[in-house]
Amino acid sequence: MEAQWVSERRGHVRFRTEQPPYSILARSVEAAVLPTAQRYGMGVLSWGPLSAGWLSGRYTKASDIDLAGGGRAAVEQFKFDPSVPENARKLEAVGELSKLASDAGLSLPHLAIAFVRAHPAITSVIIGPRTMEQLEDLLAGSEVELSADVLDRIDEIVPPGTDLNRADSYYVPPALADKALRRR
Repeated sequence: MEAQWVSERRGHVRFRTEQPPYSILARSVEAAVLPTAQRYGMGVLSWGPLSAGWLSGRYTKASDIDLAGGGRAAVEQFKFDPSVPENARKLEAVGELSKLASDAGLSLPHLAIAFVRAHPAITSVIIGPRTMEQLEDLLAGSEVELSADVLDRIDEIVPPGTDLNRADSYYVPPALADKALRRR
């Protein structure tokens, strides 16, 4: 981060934290943001660990997505319409992640929260529960430690640096092709 260098060079107060979106489905920050934060000793308060609900466990197959109802999928149809190729890829990944979570004895939200927490650059995870029950469940997910095997399987499903969003679908930065550059 050039801004860190400039603030240090000019004697200004340095940046202390970064607040990027980060989840299993949105991993582009692994390429530069997270390594830079680690290098400069910055805190990283990530938001969106459930990827706008994709990792909530609510959407595991196309028939779960109600574009006509009153929920988020109806309001933000372009983000959830399973006929959109990017959303179909998200749905495929969510299906695989849901099975992985189940095989590991976890809920999908717990897998998602634990994944974000597992990155050494992450200092805090911002969650957005709407109910006390959701809050308690998500907090329980923060106690989960994922095994190396589970983290490796997540990397197979959604490779490091991949962002399953419109602009970056299916793209893994060459800099992250080497496993040595990953989070561990």
